Amino acid sequence: MLVLNIILAVFIIITTITFAYFKFKQTRTTLPIRKKWYRYRAGEMFSVFLTLFGINQIFLYPTLITYVIGAIFIIYGVTVFIGNFKRARHYGKFVVEEFSLNN
Repeated sequence: MLVLNIILAVFIIITTITFAYFKFKQTRTTLPIRKKWYRYRAGEMFSVFLTLFGINQIFLYPTLITYVIGAIFIIYGVTVFIGNFKRARHYGKFVVEEFSLNN
């Protein structure tokens, strides 16, 4: 159980770092489609963070209230991930094209 919590904590930290990376890239770019693509990639990382956080809380505090709140976090994280994944895949098709047009 302790090993699983450590693994989840490491993945939570990794998703937080990648979320911050994509947010910084979003603010630094000037191309509008690339900016949207970075926003949705950051949203994917945030939703993975929410899902992992819900799972971690369920393992840390096995009570009924934690199960309910953890399930809400997991369901919300998965649905947001699906939406952001679809949007990032859509805008990802145009990122290279936009870059070649602007250079």
